Amino acid sequence: MIGRVILAALLAGIAAGLIMGAIQHVRLTPLILEAETYESQSHSHDHAAPAAGEAAPAAEAGHDHGEGWAPADGWQRTLGTTITAALQGAAFAAVLAGISLLTGLPITRENGIIWGLCGFLAATVAPAAGLPPELPGLPAADLMTRQIWWIGTTAATGAGLYLIAARREAWAVALAIVLVALPHVIGAPLPVTHESAVPPYLAATFVANSIAANAILWSLLGLFLGLALNRHARDIYAT
Repeated sequence: MIGRVILAALLAGIAAGLIMGAIQHVRLTPLILEAETYESQSHSHDHAAPAAGEAAPAAEAGHDHGEGWAPADGWQRTLGTTITAALQGAAFAAVLAGISLLTGLPITRENGIIWGLCGFLAATVAPAAGLPPELPGLPAADLMTRQIWWIGTTAATGAGLYLIAARREAWAVALAIVLVALPHVIGAPLPVTHESAVPPYLAATFVANSIAANAILWSLLGLFLGLALNRHARDIYAT
């Protein structure tokens, strides 16, 4: 039975991820490409010829920034984005299915979208309140620090949503509020400066489109997973 759950999660996640990949290609990739033009302009300005008497740094002279291979614009980038979205969808669906099994709360045809929206709140909305989706060229804090805050925020928000869904006691509601609020009281890691060549309208458009795309992704994840698990729900969650 666990094998059926895993297979259902993978298929549901891949299906939702493929749709997300198409949305990214249409709505997000053009914004990223536009932002990269500003990023390259900023690098060109930063790497301007040194003044008289100054020596160019060795790394700059060779233009070696330690960057590895990256897909070229066009079909390579589209294929890479689509595959990444499918894998991401499968991973998120597996997380939802795992939480369902651990908590004993079934994912069914009737509540699948609710599960998906809870995942959207925990993994997208709550972290975006402190760390909104970023375009290339925007300043950002240390990557490891941001990842730790994102994971902590997602876990705390998810735990709070579970308490609200599964318990009715006053202490559970109070604890849920504390868990949801705590990461934002601590605060997300912020960059040293907010100066960027990327226009604010472009950054705001990317944030709005990214959040909307993730809302679609998570809704489809919950819907597809609910449909896939519904027929086996009685066996899966039998005690």
